[in-house]
Amino acid sequence: MDNRIKKSVLDESGINKNPFVQFEGWYSEARKSLGEDASAMALSTSVNNLPNSRIVFLRGSDKKGFWFFTNYNGRKAKELRKNKNACLLFFWPGLERQVRMRGYVEKLPAKASDTYFASRARESQIGAWSSPQSEVIPGRGALDAWVEEFTRTFEGKKIPRPAGWGGYRLVPAFFEFWQGRDNRLHDRITFQKQKNGKWKIERLAP
Repeated sequence: MDNRIKKSVLDESGINKNPFVQFEGWYSEARKSLGEDASAMALSTSVNNLPNSRIVFLRGSDKKGFWFFTNYNGRKAKELRKNKNACLLFFWPGLERQVRMRGYVEKLPAKASDTYFASRARESQIGAWSSPQSEVIPGRGALDAWVEEFTRTFEGKKIPRPAGWGGYRLVPAFFEFWQGRDNRLHDRITFQKQKNGKWKIERLAP
């Protein structure tokens, strides 16, 4: 008896012709399997041909693109000001799936950033005020002191969103859906947005 687990298949006949809908289907399955970890995504930026990648979390989406939140004065934000083109990569090893998105990044409206900031744990709100993200600091003690300072400042008060903190939206013009298969003969299907707004669907060799 063959006890091997049957791998999932990704083909042109079964994929949704709208990459946003296809992503939501895969993301929903990943959330059921991995919980919050399914939201982890690698964000890659580049300035002067020097790429940087880091893990951020998907915190929302709309018909235009995918949201993440960060310090507007940190390294990633500084790089995005110089080069708005970026890439997101999701990897869900338990499902043997990856999704790669490439496009440009824009700031979210202030209202969306306010709403998300208000939903964060109070300790995380304090952290957003306390950390000069990506800047050199003298030691952990300095960071702890800033946390204590802002904890006292906002004691018994509602914590507002710092002006230097908020959300971005990656607006994709390209998607790649990757499904692991036997013998490394993986399925790779891409969506490339055309000038007329429609998506061109192609298969890549593994």
